[in-house]
Amino acid sequence: MRLTIFWERMEDHFGVSYAESFARDHVMAGLGGRTVREALDAGWEAKDVWRAVCAAVDVPADKR
Repeated sequence: MRLTIFWERMEDHFGVSYAESFARDHVMAGLGGRTVREALDAGWEAKDVWRAVCAAVDVPADKR
């Protein structure tokens, strides 16, 4: 998954302004105790980060 698609999905689910806040501030166990931003900066694949977000916040199946 390209980062542009990842951010489109984040903004679609959370809204444009909250997507960045969530990515910066929400620490997730599924990302090894990292935020979305930290995981991406550490080299995690965008698709794996998106899967962790989906699991953490119950993104509907049709948007996964």
